[in-house]
Amino acid sequence: MSTDSQPASRPAPGRPKDLAKRASILESAERMFLEHGFEGVSMDQIAARAGVSKLTVYSHFGDKEALFIAAVEHCCRQQVPPTLFTPASGQPLRPRLVGIARAVYALMVSPEAIAGFRLMCAPTRLGSELPEMFWNAGAGHLQTGFAALLERRTAAGELAVDDPARAAGQFFALLRGDVHPRFLMGVDVLRDFDVDAHIEATVDLFLRAYAVRPGH
Repeated sequence: MSTDSQPASRPAPGRPKDLAKRASILESAERMFLEHGFEGVSMDQIAARAGVSKLTVYSHFGDKEALFIAAVEHCCRQQVPPTLFTPASGQPLRPRLVGIARAVYALMVSPEAIAGFRLMCAPTRLGSELPEMFWNAGAGHLQTGFAALLERRTAAGELAVDDPARAAGQFFALLRGDVHPRFLMGVDVLRDFDVDAHIEATVDLFLRAYAVRPGH
């Protein structure tokens, strides 16, 4: 469902795409979507800012929706590396959760994430598939990775989580607290806010809720 007039062309098989061009396109797309919103940016403008042709942009990403989602995924990977969720049996559980919480929280309150959520909440998004795609590429993807970690730690006897997906959603909801929605409304909430205390309390509350009980 490309919003640009040119029909979408999916990447064709052949030699590997130029990774430097791809990175430049993603970086340009991130900045322009952040500055001008989804409708305010064309593939021509992104191509010009990246220093490539529009055909090169289409060759790498197919259409504007796919490029937008790729930019979301790229931003998430940079701020919350996938290695945070990979197996690390030698690392104690609490420090692991604190590290994840710090990275995820920093992403949640970043200008990119706030702008993206505002964009997806706009009335023009009603009935569009883009908000669900945005969620799945960002918060939904991170929660899936975190749920897999919880499942492994439960199997190792460190947690008692019966539904990892639900528990992951609860952890992320605790992290958001009332700070994230206030950010979305443009309220300055960090002036007297103790981020470290919030993260530590979130992890402690989560661990108490899913601690392994004696005899279980």
